[in-house]
Amino acid sequence: MDAAKRKDLKDAYRSQTPVGGVYRIRCAGNRRTWVRATRNVAGLQNKFAFSVSIGSCPEPGMRGEWAEYGPQSFSLTVLETLEKKDTQTEREFAEDIAALLDLWNEKNRLDAAD
Repeated sequence: MDAAKRKDLKDAYRSQTPVGGVYRIRCAGNRRTWVRATRNVAGLQNKFAFSVSIGSCPEPGMRGEWAEYGPQSFSLTVLETLEKKDTQTEREFAEDIAALLDLWNEKNRLDAAD
């Protein structure tokens, strides 16, 4: 790949609008779920798929279930996404993602109480 093509690819990558969001990882073996947030949904999806493909647990809190049920028992679902606005700082974007996670956690608490 020549330098001009490499530069064009880097520029295209840098100009992408960051997309964060809230996601859920579910273990089919015991139906346990983990709801988390990320500032990079695409990167998280790639990391999860890679973890499953090599059998490496993506999060320390799931190691027990990962070992017991195996990586193929786990699935990732993006629950909601949020694009970073041009006017937002990284900190403001992170705060918005954290607020979105809080809303999902509250929704899950209310659903569990019903």
